[in-house]
Amino acid sequence: MINLLKITALFLLPISIFGQNSQNMKMLANINNHHGDGEYSACWGYTAPDGREYGILGCAKGTAFIDITDTNNIYEAAYLPGLDQPSCCREMKVFSHYAYVVADGIPSGLQIIDMQYLPDSVHLVNTYFVGDFTMGHTISIEGPYLYINAGDYNIGGLFVLDLSNDPVHPVKRGEWEEYVVHDSRIINDTIFACNIYNPPGWISVIDATNKDNLRTIAYWENVPSPGPHNIAISENRRYAFVTDEIGGNPRLLKIWDISNLNNAVKIAEWHPPGITTSIIHNVELYGRYLFAAHYSAGLRVVDVSNPFGPVEAAFYDTYPANDDFSYEGCWGAYIFNSEKIIASDRATGLYVFRTNFPLKEKNPAIAENFSLGQNFPNPYNPVTTIKYSLKIDSYVTLKIYDVTGKLVSTIIDGNVAAGNRQVNFDGSNFSSGVYFYNMIATYRDGVTKTFSESNKMILLK
Repeated sequence: MINLLKITALFLLPISIFGQNSQNMKMLANINNHHGDGEYSACWGYTAPDGREYGILGCAKGTAFIDITDTNNIYEAAYLPGLDQPSCCREMKVFSHYAYVVADGIPSGLQIIDMQYLPDSVHLVNTYFVGDFTMGHTISIEGPYLYINAGDYNIGGLFVLDLSNDPVHPVKRGEWEEYVVHDSRIINDTIFACNIYNPPGWISVIDATNKDNLRTIAYWENVPSPGPHNIAISENRRYAFVTDEIGGNPRLLKIWDISNLNNAVKIAEWHPPGITTSIIHNVELYGRYLFAAHYSAGLRVVDVSNPFGPVEAAFYDTYPANDDFSYEGCWGAYIFNSEKIIASDRATGLYVFRTNFPLKEKNPAIAENFSLGQNFPNPYNPVTTIKYSLKIDSYVTLKIYDVTGKLVSTIIDGNVAAGNRQVNFDGSNFSSGVYFYNMIATYRDGVTKTFSESNKMILLK
């Protein structure tokens, strides 16, 4: 096993060192191996089939793969140099066991990195170029589709890469080139694109149902003093959380009611309590909490269960020197299903955190009785297993839907006795793509009650 660099987790250090820079959040570890090369940028996460967890860190001259499974002893398992050296901005996303990395340097292309050999090594399996594309600023993903944002392709809008048939050799599909797209968030077949520059401060909403023909269906201006860099969308698709990286001061989180896309209504603004000079950057939603990388103010955790009144629940300041108006400090964050949190700091590398409270809470009355697990393996080909639990005899339906919402298969439709259950789903007769499975359990507990839950799965042939 490659075991190049190891460090000991810092959670045993005296509380007085870090206490003044944090609230309700504990630092478990920090690794900073490449600061001499220049500044760090984005981070993302990967959980291997064996359960090991890896933080992926954008470095000035390449990408580091850091095993964070044991937070007492995190270490850099692998490192892959970029074509461009150095780059201020290196971002990545994950599909199956591949990492897809873009950078602002020319030429950087799209690096496709096979992670299935971790913790021993990673393998560069392709560097993708198409047309005049040689670099990208950010990268987004939804299902087997990658979206390259703000590169040098055309005017710097976005274009779609299809991974469904061969993740190593993407197929270019459609593009949207009305304006520059600094970053985007894709929910099913809807793109929310941040037009940070021109027109100044728009969020464009784009229908991507037909991946070869992207079309604008709505837009709104992220007023006042807009400069939207990044966006997150609530699970119910009713609220948008938009970050202003440029524009007026303070650089705010703005929350919008988008239940009517043609009439978005701003309902709240937020910045860290007592701090008006730090710049907000990237945000990720996890349950009721929004994780905001807030540059010089560090990583902030905001309870947005009431989007009209966001409240800070926790923070850790990765850049304690000051809260100045600068692009130093925390760049991005990623939350694992284990509720470990990683964050990247431009100067000090990758951090691993936990909050002092659980991030996802289920209805106790329901959670005691029922659960629907994530299918495994996922992605799968062609058979996957779905586990579920019934503590009370129930009438159960378990149905599979495609991304358009069309019912494609019914696995269970009948009475099922209480207990821990599992069922296999065979996708041999289905095409590659994203599917959703929904379980509804109806039972008697004095009165008739219903439990319903859905999960996403990916068939990759």
